[in-house]
Amino acid sequence: MAKGWSPFPFDADDYRYTEASLKKHWARLHRGDCEPWPSDKAVVQAWIAYHAGEFQKAAELGDKAGAAGCNVASKATNIYANYLEKSEKRKLELFQQVAFRCEQQIAAAPKDPNPHYHMAYALGRYGQGISVVKALAQGLGGRIRDALEKAIKLQPKHADAHVALGTYHAEVIDKVGAMVGGLTYGAKKDVGLKHFQTALKLNPDSAVYRIEYANALAMLEGKKALKQAEQLYQEAAEFDPLDAMERLDVELARAELED
Repeated sequence: MAKGWSPFPFDADDYRYTEASLKKHWARLHRGDCEPWPSDKAVVQAWIAYHAGEFQKAAELGDKAGAAGCNVASKATNIYANYLEKSEKRKLELFQQVAFRCEQQIAAAPKDPNPHYHMAYALGRYGQGISVVKALAQGLGGRIRDALEKAIKLQPKHADAHVALGTYHAEVIDKVGAMVGGLTYGAKKDVGLKHFQTALKLNPDSAVYRIEYANALAMLEGKKALKQAEQLYQEAAEFDPLDAMERLDVELARAELED
């Protein structure tokens, strides 16, 4: 694990849980990824660090815990790389690390939906970083779609995977068009939008789902979706965040509305 990750830029004390308080809020905090409460105390400490925005500490503690800590290490690295890493090169390296770790974990625990999801998230963000068109040409599209569909098959209530799959459909159609997107990559507008609607039913208290849904509407429907997209951003900006990631999402929505 490399040194020197950028710190969480807000007051982490607002989101610092004890083991008891984390257990109490666990169902709400993990409604999106359906992660079960960990039996390993070291992994609990990793999740406490994660929710407080101590992403490097969370990743390191997760790595030390071995297979049991794979999901927290992967999530902490993904969220840090996506929101806080300034170097584009380093960001892409971190996403590649997550994808590699998750591939190993999938081989060891194929029925856990979250390594499939975290791998897809890492590959998806990596693809955005190198350009979606280039990622599709490298065959990443199929890997992302298959991993997300597998996560949903293993856990139909995995709202995070539904959002990511909705984003996949929207981005492919946005970049290569509806016809090529449908024939070559299985991307369909109505299927993508349905995944967002399913996610919001499963986990209505999510700012980031609204942000991703708004972005997808802008890609799929253009100007006619502008009002709905703005409303979704407004709702996201008004959320009361329960952890560091939610705070980053709310700040992102507020910044977008100010632009």
